[in-house]
Amino acid sequence: MTADTGSLQLRMAADDVDIKAAQRLRYRVFVEELGGSGPLVDHSNRFEADAFDPVCDHLLLIDPDVDPDTLEHVVGAYRVLPSDRADRFGRYYCDAEYDLDKLRNTGRKLLELGRSCVHPAHRGGTALLQLWSGLADYVVTKNIEILFGVASFHGTDIQRLRMPLAWLHHNHLAPEPLRATARSAHVQRMDLMPASAVDRRAASAALPGLIKSYLKLGGFVGEGAFIDHAFNTTDVLLLMDTKAMSEKHRSYYTRRAVAR
Repeated sequence: MTADTGSLQLRMAADDVDIKAAQRLRYRVFVEELGGSGPLVDHSNRFEADAFDPVCDHLLLIDPDVDPDTLEHVVGAYRVLPSDRADRFGRYYCDAEYDLDKLRNTGRKLLELGRSCVHPAHRGGTALLQLWSGLADYVVTKNIEILFGVASFHGTDIQRLRMPLAWLHHNHLAPEPLRATARSAHVQRMDLMPASAVDRRAASAALPGLIKSYLKLGGFVGEGAFIDHAFNTTDVLLLMDTKAMSEKHRSYYTRRAVAR
């Protein structure tokens, strides 16, 4: 899959150079900006990597004017792992944070989304929408039925996050058959305020852009948040059931897939 999106190019990673460039971008965002870390983070060469990179597909937004040899040509990235490949590998990334048995037991085609990031110079424009457009093609082509992945609030100060977490719990909790739950070791309850005490505008303003994007497409959240001290984040599991989407939301995918 390759598509021109204005001055940028949207495509899947073609080789190790592309993947290294995605890991360089991830280092800039997740390590330098957000203060994250991990066992395979290479601080000397500025790469954020993990054991899932070799088995995932990497959707990339490329600046064609940048020499790939610099490893700076990737300005947006999304990592995706379809269920058939996860079954062979033995796990999803989210297994470390959430109990995914309910999702597995559906017997439906799953797609885990992760490591979404955009270079600071390309934020506030259409970069994230372009990445979503690429996901649209992927979802339609592979007949994906359920998408899921963790999205993060920066920091682990729960007092500061109690209103948006409570808003998600009271208004966007996944249906029981799909309601994955945070693992107990690092679980944080999300019903930190009664629904009547939540200020909708303040809660919405505190939501990261990626979470808002999921919700606008009819997404839900799992039960409980996960405190990820290594990445200095508070994570929520986001899910989208493509069959349960409204026609408006579903057409977002089909319209873009047909347009390619």
